[in-house]
Amino acid sequence: MASFVTRRLIAAVFVLLAATFLMYILVSMSGDPLKELRESSAPNKLELMEARTRLLNLDVPPFFRYFIWLGGIAQCFVGQCDFGVNVQGLPVNVLLQQAMGSTLQLVVSAQLIAIVVGLAVGITTALRQYSGYDYSITFASFLFFSLPIFWVAVLLKQYIAIGFNDWLAEPSIGIAVLIGISIVSGLLWMSVLGGTGRKRLTTLAVATVSTGALLAYLNLTGWFSTPSIGIVGVVLTAVAAALGVTAISVGLKNRNALRGSLVTAAVGIALYYPMTWYVFRFMTLPLFLGLAVLSVVVGGAIGYFLGGRDRWQSARTSAIVSVIISAVIALEGHLFYWNDYFNSTRINGRPIATFGSATPNLGGNFWVQGIDTFTHLLLPTIAIILISFAGLTRYTRSSMLEVMNQDYIRTARSKGLTQRTVVVRHALRNALIPIATIIALDIGALIGGAVITEFVFGWSGMGQLFQKGLQNVDPNPVMAFFVVTGLLTVIFNLVADLLYASLDPRIRVS
Repeated sequence: MASFVTRRLIAAVFVLLAATFLMYILVSMSGDPLKELRESSAPNKLELMEARTRLLNLDVPPFFRYFIWLGGIAQCFVGQCDFGVNVQGLPVNVLLQQAMGSTLQLVVSAQLIAIVVGLAVGITTALRQYSGYDYSITFASFLFFSLPIFWVAVLLKQYIAIGFNDWLAEPSIGIAVLIGISIVSGLLWMSVLGGTGRKRLTTLAVATVSTGALLAYLNLTGWFSTPSIGIVGVVLTAVAAALGVTAISVGLKNRNALRGSLVTAAVGIALYYPMTWYVFRFMTLPLFLGLAVLSVVVGGAIGYFLGGRDRWQSARTSAIVSVIISAVIALEGHLFYWNDYFNSTRINGRPIATFGSATPNLGGNFWVQGIDTFTHLLLPTIAIILISFAGLTRYTRSSMLEVMNQDYIRTARSKGLTQRTVVVRHALRNALIPIATIIALDIGALIGGAVITEFVFGWSGMGQLFQKGLQNVDPNPVMAFFVVTGLLTVIFNLVADLLYASLDPRIRVS
């Protein structure tokens, strides 16, 4: 494996060198970085032009200037990267750090959600092939994939930002809307679960009534004005997570895994009040991240010690349950401070942001800042998710259908294995092999595509850095964007190759 990784990295170095050389030359020759100063009426115009020429080495031909830039990049091997300065004389290193934080925050959150939802929907559509649910998802996927990002942005701003903000002034669901949402929910669950005609009608009725009752309860109790999960919601979520994750992961017949999941759920429920009454008051980002890691460790440890012979399967299941419960409790922490954020003078009752990455001079504690980050991430994240979701669902469905028709799947079924075992343990693992490549390529593509998304939503990130660099004929910021995008693409492609060997033992990397 070491020799394989070494060969791939050496090849990647030569590819990046050739690509960066071409990009640097093209950007340098695309215009005149002194045009702004040439057209200036400042009395010291000549001095300013001379200063910029010295600053950016414009008196050196682009061919040789590239190697000056490359020398600064080579210092990364000793921990002193130098991407140069931009036309204003600001260090690109500093600009890159600020831009990377914003862009990675946006892209990572969008990609994680798209992967989870896209894989889940793709698998279920493959299992429910040619059903109404399958046709609906197919239509939605092609629709999302073909929508221009500018149009998506306008729709999101109009209906999710402006419309939802207006609704929050008097948050109440009318009878007609409540009935409509309930029926749509019932139809969705009916199409997903499928079954005989009687089962489908039962699912439709139960889902419709349950959704209607839940919305009516939230409406009557004023939940939309003062949202909260509460201990009842945490208990229901914890039990549902324990049963659901166990059923999907190892099956409910695995009593040891089920016991570990339920104990993990009980621990999470027991920690609800200590967390909300004491820990939440002193929450900081390092403490939050530490508690997140601790929750995974504790959940995995509970599953491991209660797992019996299937220790690692039980540990994995309990760790996932612990993550879900921790996420619910963290959501409760944000909801505690929702009214503080909503009534802030900087927000003025309109929390869903349409522009920018943060509210200036907002203040507030960790939870208020977290809500602000979420409200600014919401629209651009949805815009990115729609496109990634569309592609992932189609690829996952196609890959899953191909695997489900293989001979070894028929053999597994003929041996009497359950549908869950056939899908999760035999089909899914092999279906994920081509998906790993697509996800790896999506990382670099999303950062490159974030240029448009960031421009539309006024997000100060890598896209803005790239755009301003092109406008000013400033190679250094453009090259910083290009290097980061290229490195991430190379790294994630290497990770995809290594995942092949993990997913399919027949593949060897050597």
